[in-house]
Amino acid sequence: MSAPALQRASDLRGQSGVSPLRPTLYEVLCVVKYTRIRPRFPRRATISLAFERPVERSRVLLLKRLPFCLFLVAASSLALLGQAGPPDRTVSGSVVSSSHDPKIEIGIPGAARYLGADRWLLYDLADCELHAFVESDDRKEVKRLYWIQFEAYLPSRPDLVHTYDSPRHTTLGGLDFYVDTWPRADGEKSPPGSDREHIEALIRSKGYRMPAGMMYVRLVHLIDQAKRKELMIIYGEDLASTGFTAADLEEHGRAREKWPAIETGLIDRAEKSISLRAP
Repeated sequence: MSAPALQRASDLRGQSGVSPLRPTLYEVLCVVKYTRIRPRFPRRATISLAFERPVERSRVLLLKRLPFCLFLVAASSLALLGQAGPPDRTVSGSVVSSSHDPKIEIGIPGAARYLGADRWLLYDLADCELHAFVESDDRKEVKRLYWIQFEAYLPSRPDLVHTYDSPRHTTLGGLDFYVDTWPRADGEKSPPGSDREHIEALIRSKGYRMPAGMMYVRLVHLIDQAKRKELMIIYGEDLASTGFTAADLEEHGRAREKWPAIETGLIDRAEKSISLRAP
């Protein structure tokens, strides 16, 4: 090997910081170019000398295994938080069937259209599953909403329980329900990640829109004495039939005194529209 070739290879090693015991591919090519001789070691050995440096091999292995490592991290996180998975209840026609918590069949009027289901971890605290039915006009503006929701706190939060203090109760299908009512204007801000945000997103995704105002009755049944699981049914109607806006009927609104009579009719229609029975 000529002196210039050896000097050039030595200079290159010094600039790159590579150990002189392992020549790089560029060094080998330089030697071949300046000596104009074929290397005495096989081509396979050349590749081994050029690329099998311990640091580079470790880096390549790490890059190859990175997606798998990320998958393991994500899977571990989901295991810690709990994973909602696909909807657990089934729907046939206008009937929602639940095999547990509670074991019940919920009937909705045949005129209502089923929009679908959503299941997610509500604020990473509860496993939430909702099903939505609507009755609408020709413009796909919602006139009646049937919102069925099953909810259970995650085992990772044993300290949490459902607390309801409504003094009003009703009985559907032999089950006791808390009763609450309220008017609501379209466009009112929903908390990010809330069940309200989820159902409105589902309604919009199917091409429907909410009217200017709705009135709602919420029926909540606590599954057992632990109060960690609930069945919630929300029935909503377009406020247009009342001649008032949501602002008119809210507390301190100009027509608040009309609300008691309006909500009484709303509760009555909800109870007549929704049926519950044991399968």
